Amino acid sequence: MKRSIMPRNSFFALALFWISFSWLPILFQQEPAIGATAPNVLIIMADDCTHSDLPIYGGQNAKTPNLDQLASEGLLFRKAYLTSAMCQPCRAELYSGMFPMGNGCAWNHSASFADTKSLPHYLSNLGYRVGLAGKVHVLPKQAFPFESVTGFDPNCVRNPTAPHDLSGVNEFINRDRTEPFCLVVALVEPHVPWVMGDASVYPPNQLKLPPNLADTPRTREAYSRYLAEISYMDSQVGELLMSLEKSGQSSETMVLFTSEQGSQFPGNKWTNWDTGLHTGMVIRWPGVTSPGDSTDAMVHYADVVPTLVEAAGGELSELKVDGRSFLSVIRGEKTRHRDHVFGAHNNVPEGPPYPIRTVSNGQYRYLRNLSPDRLYIEKHLMGLRGNGELNNPYWQTWIWDSWNTPKTYDLVQRYMHRPAESLYHTASDPFELNDLINHPDHQSILNELRRELDDWLVEQGDPGIDQDTHETHQAAKRGNHRYRPPTRTPKQ
Repeated sequence: MKRSIMPRNSFFALALFWISFSWLPILFQQEPAIGATAPNVLIIMADDCTHSDLPIYGGQNAKTPNLDQLASEGLLFRKAYLTSAMCQPCRAELYSGMFPMGNGCAWNHSASFADTKSLPHYLSNLGYRVGLAGKVHVLPKQAFPFESVTGFDPNCVRNPTAPHDLSGVNEFINRDRTEPFCLVVALVEPHVPWVMGDASVYPPNQLKLPPNLADTPRTREAYSRYLAEISYMDSQVGELLMSLEKSGQSSETMVLFTSEQGSQFPGNKWTNWDTGLHTGMVIRWPGVTSPGDSTDAMVHYADVVPTLVEAAGGELSELKVDGRSFLSVIRGEKTRHRDHVFGAHNNVPEGPPYPIRTVSNGQYRYLRNLSPDRLYIEKHLMGLRGNGELNNPYWQTWIWDSWNTPKTYDLVQRYMHRPAESLYHTASDPFELNDLINHPDHQSILNELRRELDDWLVEQGDPGIDQDTHETHQAAKRGNHRYRPPTRTPKQ
């Protein structure tokens, strides 16, 4: 009997067909690398650090080799902002994706709405472990159910700051490699008291003071100690990045550093000037961000939550947030994000009521002082500690020096007695010392920014002066908020 023989070409074709399909089940069972679709996230947050004091933003004094290195490896955001230059409201915004009125925390030392959703809710639904080490300063717990990670001092006013220990961070990031993690490490430097780091590295008489600070010997001495805390903070950043590197997960992790609000020098924290609301932000995501790149795209703290959710593969349509994802900016696909950024300040409980609102288009800033007939007082900066000592002795030297130094007098007046409206060309006047409100060449942009701010206040359901009272703050602190904006679609 004649044996049938398969032609050589047919034999090889059949073999190739069998090999290809035999591998399909294996191929489809494989999951993409975590870094490709669901990156780990490490957020490192400084505390009360004016962005312009950092060398990566032109600061001429501080030494920050680790932040310099991080910026050289990642994407520097030149125009990142928070809505309220106070610790609790800005953190609630960052973690919830909602502006202060939207999440309920429009005052310092208060609380968000109990039904607020935040990073732990959104990312845990996507398979993440979500933890926080260091300073918490958000309430209530059900709105911000972070896993507590040990090792970093949660008390920002301890003197000195408790020694830090990386074992808790290491345990958290290495616990389960099958799950992506999101870890926030909220450092407490350079928040006052300025006692950490080596101030001898910064001789007071050799410092270049920013132009919004009065040049007195006590100011220089305080600024030296503040710079030492920035360097101490930078060393912690370096240790955290080294821990990530040793874990072998650096290439799979998006690192986001932010400097939080401005420092506790007059004109920064507790204000709506650019040095209060403008924050430092660097994002390093290996394989996604271009090393050493920078962007002028304007982003808000509220935009971080949707950005991380989109990066993790979540559905943005399911989020109830004010923020908008800027993932396309991180990927280098877009160079613009927001047309305007906003700010709000309620002074209670930091002092007598003094509500302020602001809007910026990245070039100009418009400020509206809702109580121009009142003096601005911030009790921590200008007052006494519980033991009767001056909290910030340099402020008294500003008062003393103002009688014979016109520049110092102008800075004191600028801080304590503010007009109903101000307009600054921040692009050429970054410390916003030259008010253009009555300049005829700037009336068009003034009217435009007035309208933008009016629209935002309506969208937020902001009652203005009525919001900044002791009664509304106490009600919010108890979780019994008096003002809640209606359900709305955030302005795009």
